[in-house]
Amino acid sequence: MSERAHGSPPAFRSGELRDPALTAALRTLELTVRRRLDGVLHGDHLGLIPGPGSEPGDAREYQPGDDVRQMDWSVTARTTHPHVRQSVADRELETWLAIDLSASLDFGTGLCEKRDLAVAAVAAIAHLTSGGGNRIGAVVSTGRDVVRIPARGGRLHAQSMLRTIATTPHPPDGTRGDLRGVVEALRRPQRRRGLAVVISDFLGPLDWERSLRALSGRHDLLAVEVLDRRDLELPDLGDVVLHDPETGRTREFTTTPQLRDDFARAAAEHRAAVQLALRSCGAPMLSLRTDRDWIGDVVRFVAARRHSFGAPAGPARQGGR
Repeated sequence: MSERAHGSPPAFRSGELRDPALTAALRTLELTVRRRLDGVLHGDHLGLIPGPGSEPGDAREYQPGDDVRQMDWSVTARTTHPHVRQSVADRELETWLAIDLSASLDFGTGLCEKRDLAVAAVAAIAHLTSGGGNRIGAVVSTGRDVVRIPARGGRLHAQSMLRTIATTPHPPDGTRGDLRGVVEALRRPQRRRGLAVVISDFLGPLDWERSLRALSGRHDLLAVEVLDRRDLELPDLGDVVLHDPETGRTREFTTTPQLRDDFARAAAEHRAAVQLALRSCGAPMLSLRTDRDWIGDVVRFVAARRHSFGAPAGPARQGGR
């Protein structure tokens, strides 16, 4: 079976393809997304995840698990029973992407690099949130440079956005990623209420949690994690030389059983901490891996979120959180 049959996105090689080859790769990606994702969502929707809209609706009596920020104090005072104000989902959705293209994404031992997977995730989100006057924009960070793409609607804009992201240059060796910075760039200036999607491998310090929680006060959140299997475990290769492009350091290791166990345990602990931080921010996580059918994972995630519509998943938020 070919790599394409496994759901591999085109290998963009971080924009190093010549224009005809890049155009063909983006076209292949678009066709794959349209073929596999058409019909996943039907009708007007707020986004990939159910959540509150920005238009006020009717009030109803408070139930345990409701978002206390939606309390309707005037009705509560009048009836002497706590009420919350329901909201009506917007028919026009504005989606903003915070995309981490730091050097740690220029790596992959599966069917593609993690950066290719990030571009593929953007294509899927753009397709799922398109139509009906919806708009999508992005803030892209390599750790050194920040690229801002204004929110607009239409297929041509989505194609142009994908091309810009796919051709974003590599950061220089030794450039650390700045996920907190790209989340802050999404927070300011303040944008229309909508859906904010953070795409990253979430490696490195969790200094972005406070910024993401602040972002959740205005937007629905979705986190897209792009991982390679070597982010989680080391193979038994004996003596190896590893280079960290974000620090510029190169070290030689012997992959002993103890080292492999320590690495796997540290990776598992870090990923658990990331999941806990995202959960505390009210951000469901879509996990994509370079060795899996990524678009199948997208379909299953969207189906699961729609099935959980209206079911509270945490104390802070309701509506599919």
